[in-house]
Amino acid sequence: MHFTSEQRLDDGVLEREFTLGEIPGTLWTPESAVPAPLILMAHNNGLPKAEPRLVARARLTAAYGFAVATIDAAGCGERPRSAAAEQARADLRRAMQAGEPVDEIFESLVGPLVENAVPEWQTALDALLELPEIGGPVGYSGWTALGIRLAAVEPRIAAAGFFAGGYVPLAQREEARQVTIPLLILLQWDDEGNPRQRALDLFDAFGSKEKTLHANLGGHLGTPSFEREDGDRFFGRHLK
Repeated sequence: MHFTSEQRLDDGVLEREFTLGEIPGTLWTPESAVPAPLILMAHNNGLPKAEPRLVARARLTAAYGFAVATIDAAGCGERPRSAAAEQARADLRRAMQAGEPVDEIFESLVGPLVENAVPEWQTALDALLELPEIGGPVGYSGWTALGIRLAAVEPRIAAAGFFAGGYVPLAQREEARQVTIPLLILLQWDDEGNPRQRALDLFDAFGSKEKTLHANLGGHLGTPSFEREDGDRFFGRHLK
């Protein structure tokens, strides 16, 4: 892991950019005399690690006392994308605007994204846990499809917070039954891009004995700010 830049933010959080081979990432760490628990934070479906909403969440969560890391995995953010993936994105946008079925297109786009991303997130996790300022356990926050696969195959992840879940590949819907860690699920009740009943069915499918669903009125971008605070308290219970 090679750090390429760093800056100390007003709240004392240290923000550092890094590279790990071809993987670019960002790490936020709090001012702390002891190693901080780590939260892996991922945005949905290939959006960049520099997406402003992710960065804002990461900085506030780091100020709460966690180390927070995100990466641009294969096919995500500024990294090269395949022609097939770009065509699938265009087809998905067109189908959603036209009100046409999107399941087959969605599978062709998101299924490979998850398959390619998981090994790189695990590589990043290996390197992050070697840093002296980071100590386990590990949490995950964000993109549901990726989080399900990571929670199913990565025993170091002790708790997870997922967003929405209306559109999740079939493979991850099956894997949800293998997920047994504590979960906090956020659902926007009127989210035009995530079918509500599918999200509720996915919540039922998780194998966790401790799982909580927070549903709020509003569309995709209307998640109340207090949900981030509740998320920090959720991770505080399970990671500290």
